[in-house]
Amino acid sequence: MIAPVRRLAALCVLGAALAACGTGQAPRPARPAPAPPSSTPAGPPTLAPGPGGLASVFSHAPRTHGRSVALTFDADMTADQGPRAAAGERFDNPELIAALRTLKVPATVFMTGRWAEEYPDQARALGHDPLFEVANHSYSHYAFTDDCYGLPTVPEDRMRADVERAYAAFRRAGIPDARPYFRFPGGCYDRRALRAVSGTGVTAVQWDVVGGDAFATDADAVARQVLEGVRPGSVVVLHCTRSAAPTTERAVRAIVPELRRRGYRFVRVSELIGTAQGRR
Repeated sequence: MIAPVRRLAALCVLGAALAACGTGQAPRPARPAPAPPSSTPAGPPTLAPGPGGLASVFSHAPRTHGRSVALTFDADMTADQGPRAAAGERFDNPELIAALRTLKVPATVFMTGRWAEEYPDQARALGHDPLFEVANHSYSHYAFTDDCYGLPTVPEDRMRADVERAYAAFRRAGIPDARPYFRFPGGCYDRRALRAVSGTGVTAVQWDVVGGDAFATDADAVARQVLEGVRPGSVVVLHCTRSAAPTTERAVRAIVPELRRRGYRFVRVSELIGTAQGRR
């Protein structure tokens, strides 16, 4: 009985080219295991760096894409304003955020790291609300160029660190997905500043419509300025700082219904950037 068993075993070895020992059928080529479906969505769209590795600057979407407009709000607070906050000065604006929620207006909030530290509960709520996206407005709100509206200046060798420190503050506040978009304090930048922040992977986001709400006292004038300036693909800059922009909420309540009447729809900056690079 031993020899037949060994012979059978030998045939099975020789039959490695067969699908099964003793069947006489050729083996089917093995199929690779199917790749598991990806569960990671594509990240927020960004613009590739420009010539010389400088961070790209985005101001508005193509005018031909349709009547989309992004309202953006700068949540400003400089690193040295802690004593003023402790004395009761308000750098947040919960009434404005409540109005945006009531009106169902998507928006992008450019937040300083110092603001996130001062108002972590509000920062976290904004970061978890699908209506909004949080982007970077530096940690300190110090200027990245000289002579920028009297703001203190970040040394060139600390510019990148100031951007990264803001993202660290967002994480500590519980913001899960801050966007890779950066707005220069005061909107001031030059080639040196673009080169400094390019290593963080951000797209610099400016605007083409100035709301004029900073230190304004006439909400109707702010609304008129926005409504006169908006075009398809516009980025509007306003503020989410009650002490420095007390009329913004009232202006927004006038701006939103009028732009909707004109056929505009409100989107976040990420959607406009997506259209600029051909993403939908």
